[in-house]
Amino acid sequence: MSDTLETMRADAEAIIARYPDFPRSALGPILHLVQSVDGYVSPRGIALAAELLNLTRSEVSAVATFYSQYRRHPNGEYNVGVCVNPLCGVMGGEMIWDAVSEHLGVGHDETTEDGKITLERLECNAACDFAPVVMVNWEFFDNQTPASTIQLVEDIQAGKDIHPTRGPDKVHSFKETSRVLAGFEDGHVDEGPSAVGPTLLGKRIAAEQGWTAPQAVAGSPSDTDVDETAGTEPVGKPGSSAERKEETK
Repeated sequence: MSDTLETMRADAEAIIARYPDFPRSALGPILHLVQSVDGYVSPRGIALAAELLNLTRSEVSAVATFYSQYRRHPNGEYNVGVCVNPLCGVMGGEMIWDAVSEHLGVGHDETTEDGKITLERLECNAACDFAPVVMVNWEFFDNQTPASTIQLVEDIQAGKDIHPTRGPDKVHSFKETSRVLAGFEDGHVDEGPSAVGPTLLGKRIAAEQGWTAPQAVAGSPSDTDVDETAGTEPVGKPGSSAERKEETK
């Protein structure tokens, strides 16, 4: 146990060295580091972070309890998050949640008896273009159904490798993922696509239509700039509002 604590201390000091001007900025990554070793933000991890950053334990705990990615009790090997935010919800997210929760016999932030899966209701996976979305250890599983998600959790419990829609070739454990979030590369950053299908649709349509983004002209104010000498008239538009309305008749 002391060996792991000393290793965690050394890694935490390496994180702090990234922030020479404001060491407290290292707190977030250090909490992920603690999870990569203990599987949650443990009491000894809180004590270590407080010691190294000259904070109180309550200050560290305040951060650990504010952000949902930090766990205050042991997490499963795989964190399965079902998005139930409005878009995913109406696209089937709520049905996925009900089916998987019943199948596993656990509710929100509860872990299966085998320690494999912690199930979570997520408010947003930031992937509305692929709704409904499930995330496993923060990797995307797009366009899910109750049946596909049940198969997913069964594969996890059977010890099979699971392969996300985008990102690395396979999903790594909660502890391994936490170490990456702490800022320690695992060599999988360039695996798999990151943007596909619906995410790129707008770009494809723009290319087909020959559309380009407006280009700013050096020295020219934007349409949103206001000429303080002329009330609220936008700079760059000829004439007054009344004159422009007359021109459009």
